[in-house]
Amino acid sequence: MSVSPPILPSILHGGRLDLARTLFPQAPEPWIDLSTGVSPYPYPFPPLSPEVFTRLPDVAALAALERIAAAAYRAGPGAQVVAGAGTQAFIQSLPRLHWLPRSRPATRVSVLGLTYEEHAAAWRAAGAEVARVETLEEIAAAEIGVVVNPNNPDGRLEPAACLAETARAMAAKGGLLIVDEAFADFLPAEASLAPLAGEDGLVLLRSFGKAYGLPGVRLGFALCGAALAEPLRAILGPWSVSGPALAIGAAALADAPWLAARGVALAQDAARLDGLLAAAGFEIIGGTSLFRLVRHAAADRWFAHLARRGILTRRFGERPDRLRFGLPAAPAAWERLERALESGRNGL
Repeated sequence: MSVSPPILPSILHGGRLDLARTLFPQAPEPWIDLSTGVSPYPYPFPPLSPEVFTRLPDVAALAALERIAAAAYRAGPGAQVVAGAGTQAFIQSLPRLHWLPRSRPATRVSVLGLTYEEHAAAWRAAGAEVARVETLEEIAAAEIGVVVNPNNPDGRLEPAACLAETARAMAAKGGLLIVDEAFADFLPAEASLAPLAGEDGLVLLRSFGKAYGLPGVRLGFALCGAALAEPLRAILGPWSVSGPALAIGAAALADAPWLAARGVALAQDAARLDGLLAAAGFEIIGGTSLFRLVRHAAADRWFAHLARRGILTRRFGERPDRLRFGLPAAPAAWERLERALESGRNGL
């Protein structure tokens, strides 16, 4: 019986091991997935009660998770926290809210820089006119602005004070600033706009799976004022977060010491990765504690070289000289990466 190849999506993300196995069938198993920017340290959640699987998610458990998330993210007064099935759920939902009636000209949406492509794709699908811009001044001139902070894939970080000023300028004319802080968990608290999330004209997105190493849980949050929280809840509908996600998220987000310890370990791992990549001839041009963006004239050959050795990195069609490396998860994975980089340095 023949097996159909994986279907290529319109936007190619990291994590497509099914596709990698098809393209490089002779690669050794298990694959080392360095393409996603997810922490290699999954949160050791406790055993789950059978009821979280056998019953519909409880409203009280959802409310408890949102309270815990508000405290963990240091949400400011007036901010509401809305839980959903990953940040992606909010990226898909925000363009469907009331400010985009079909009877009016297309909303102008500005997205700052080369960044996570799903933001622009979701707004275009809703009929908006989307432009990539390079400055916060250009963001402020639009009806809707999107800033990923720190940015994916280069780690660019806009100062919180500048973003706050932009949000207030947009709110004054009825606009909205969306700040995606999916990779902000290991930054100093003052880098986040969470304390301002209750103000008009601002919605903040936070990802659970990246920092806690559990992307399969599919959990994320929007922090915003009541005027946005209620329509977001209506679009998401009931039971938008699974019972297991409610239980795991509540336990992990309440465990501040665990997150702090992982931040220290990730910083050490990122420094180690820098050394390996620099020794192999890569130019490190950005990143966060969860990934590094590098430049190399032979990046396409490096991608294939590593993939043939069962190591998946993230490449970029628009920037063929760049690769993104996440962090290996175990000593054996580090050793395989080091050997692969050494052989590539000597053979490419």
